[in-house]
Amino acid sequence: MRMKIDRRTFLAGSSALALLPYARFAFAADRTNPVIALDTDIGNLDPGNRVGTTEGNIIRAVCQTLVRFEPGKTSWTNDAAKDIKQISDTEFEFELNPGQMFTGGFGEMTADDVKFTYDRYINGDANGKKLTYADDLEALKSVEVTGKYTGKLILKHPSAALWLIGICDASGAILSKKATQQLGDKISTTLIGSGPMLLKEWRPKEQFVLAANPDYKGPYKAHFEEITGKIIPEHKTAFLSYQAKELDFTAFDADQLDTAKGLPDTKVIDIPGIDYTWIGINVEKGDLADLKVRQAIRWAVDVDAIIQGAYSGATSRAKTLLAPGLLGNWADAPLYNRDVAKAQQLLSEAGKSNLAFTFTCLNDATSLAVAQIVQANLAEIGITININAMDSGAYWALGADNASKDLELTLIPYTSKFDPSFQTQWFLASQIGLWNWQRWNSPEFDKLHQDGLETLDKAKREEIYIKMQKLLDESASCIWITHGRNFFVDAAWLKPVFLPNGKDWQFEFFDKA
Repeated sequence: MRMKIDRRTFLAGSSALALLPYARFAFAADRTNPVIALDTDIGNLDPGNRVGTTEGNIIRAVCQTLVRFEPGKTSWTNDAAKDIKQISDTEFEFELNPGQMFTGGFGEMTADDVKFTYDRYINGDANGKKLTYADDLEALKSVEVTGKYTGKLILKHPSAALWLIGICDASGAILSKKATQQLGDKISTTLIGSGPMLLKEWRPKEQFVLAANPDYKGPYKAHFEEITGKIIPEHKTAFLSYQAKELDFTAFDADQLDTAKGLPDTKVIDIPGIDYTWIGINVEKGDLADLKVRQAIRWAVDVDAIIQGAYSGATSRAKTLLAPGLLGNWADAPLYNRDVAKAQQLLSEAGKSNLAFTFTCLNDATSLAVAQIVQANLAEIGITININAMDSGAYWALGADNASKDLELTLIPYTSKFDPSFQTQWFLASQIGLWNWQRWNSPEFDKLHQDGLETLDKAKREEIYIKMQKLLDESASCIWITHGRNFFVDAAWLKPVFLPNGKDWQFEFFDKA
């Protein structure tokens, strides 16, 4: 999504602090419990309906999964599961460790809880509504309980992605059946888990506090008694707070790199991104339904100027959905370098002139810079762009209840996972009205997505995902901007831990350096 989004039914916005030139927080230099900055607030704590990385990172720390990602790696080891055995390509047996207790007095985890958790992905929530992240566990056919702590996972087909983006990640978080049924809709704001940490406090738009779970029985005990996450939408504001020693860890923007390198007692972390930011074009909306109009816009937008002007030249340009290094990266994808004459010719062939569209984006400085460059680019071919900058709460709320149907051009930042199926799922027809804001519908793309899920052969999967990206390219519904680059500063005494994408933070493994 955002990812992942997607995936994203956002309950609370998080832009209020962006209005503050300088935010004062509790002094963070006691070197006991770290204070960190996040640019997005908690949106939905239901693992299957989470909004993006903020909740995903919290969910993985608070809940157990059958198997857990190792620190900083995409390999995994047993967590809630004492043992997992593969019986065939489509059948696995699991045995839980006994004595794993859910917080809030909701009792011991049993195989019934595992079945209940995964059945929600198979059958939908209590009202039968499909979970936003249902495709993460798409391969699951059923879960059979064979004993108090034992059961079987039965797959519909072999799956290369199930463990990587489903079982070990936030979608695989094991819920208490009793708590979920008792909480009802409150599952979106209350997280009951059995993992290394618990969500001690959440003040929307301000902060959350993770605390070590004293009743945790697993092998991954938290290293800190507490971790405080401050919601600061603007990286520049967070960077100022870090310099004032009010934070121990934050992301920062590329144009602050030289300053960051000069800070005392600070480590600078630079991680190449595998995410994807793009301009989505609604193929159902007015003149944008004309392929030639979309192609004209793609030729008119100067992506190189965006990289230099909005990203300070500190990130590379994307030319397709899947980043280099990921399975299915289309290395030979065409690069649409700006060609005003070609754009004007396409508009002439379409018989269109004096067009006007709304460009929707987040209201952070980088997104606004992108919007302004696009606005200037398209003005040269006679297209007027009105910029609609939204705070994060309102923006991500567009991912529910068909709220995105009237979007025209939208700057969209999504977070990637390590299997290409996670990225391709948001462009399916089933995501129209949710996270397919282009409203692009390709039965061939949808079929290839399913083929990619069911194919184990790596070379064949590669071919499938390249074909899918070619279909996206032919639609001219997406103008790819960047796969991103992640910059962080952290106090020298702290050791943050990330998965290799730089966006999935493993709070349970944060430690002293």
